[in-house]
Amino acid sequence: MQPTSELGSSALRARTFGSMGTVVSLTVPAGAVPETAAGADGGLDDAAAAVELVFARMDEAFSLYRPDSEASRLARGELSLREASAGMRDRYADALNWRLTTEGAFSPERPDGVLDLSGIIKGYAIAQAGESLRSRGITEWCLNAGGDVLVMGSPVPGSAMSWTAGVVDPQDRSALLSAFELGGGPGGWETSTRRALATSGSAERGDHIWTAGTGGAEFIQVSVAAADIVTADVLATAIVAGGAAMLDRATDHWDIDVLAVRRNGQLLATPGFRA
Repeated sequence: MQPTSELGSSALRARTFGSMGTVVSLTVPAGAVPETAAGADGGLDDAAAAVELVFARMDEAFSLYRPDSEASRLARGELSLREASAGMRDRYADALNWRLTTEGAFSPERPDGVLDLSGIIKGYAIAQAGESLRSRGITEWCLNAGGDVLVMGSPVPGSAMSWTAGVVDPQDRSALLSAFELGGGPGGWETSTRRALATSGSAERGDHIWTAGTGGAEFIQVSVAAADIVTADVLATAIVAGGAAMLDRATDHWDIDVLAVRRNGQLLATPGFRA
C-alpha cells in the first residue's frame, strides 16, 4: 500500500527510516510542522525522530528477531508473563480480547505455542507515533509503516481534501489495485470514520499467517479501512486467517470497509472501496 496525493511533490515533505523489518515514512504538507532554530527542516527532523523513537522502543520489546528483546526472552522460557513488563502484559491482554471478538481468527500465539504479538504491535506503534505528533501540535500528517497507513487532517491544511492511500495489486506489485480516501475535512481526526488503512496477506511476505483451515488462506490479500489503525491491522490479519466467514463477521460487527483478493484474483469489496 502506498500513500499518494494529487498534489505536486513540492507541496509535501517526508522523512523515512527503517524499523520492524520495514520502511516507515512520515509525510507532512509544507509548513505543517513548526520551525525550530534549525529552520523548517529542523522541525520535521525532530518530529521524525520522535516517531522513530516510538518504533524503536516497540521493536526492542516485542521483536522475536532480536535475541535480546523481552519477547525473545519469553519465547525461550527465560521470563514468564507474570514477570513481564506491564506493557507486554497489556498488549497480550489486548490480543486475547481480539482473539475472543474474532472467535479465534486472530491469535497472539503461534501454532508452536510461542507468544507472538507482531500482529498487533505495528498498529500500536503507528497509533502511539500519531499521538506523539499530536502532542507536538502537528495536525496534518500521514504515517506509513510497511503499507499500513494512519493520517490526520489533510494534505492541504485547512481544506477538505483527503489523503489517498493506494492498494497495491498482489498479482502485479508495480500496479495499484484500488485507492481509498482517508481523513480530510475540518476536525478530521475527531470526525472522520476512516483514518487508517492496513493490508495483510501472502502476496509480499509469503504465507506467514496461520489459517483456520488446512488448505491455505482463501484470500491472498485483505485491506481494511477503519477509524483506528489497530482495528484495521488486526481485522486485516483476522480476515486472511479466517476467510469468508471472518470477512462476514468483521463487516457485520465493525464499522469498516474491506477489499479482499481471492487466490483466483476475484475481488470482494464493501461500498467504500467500490465508490
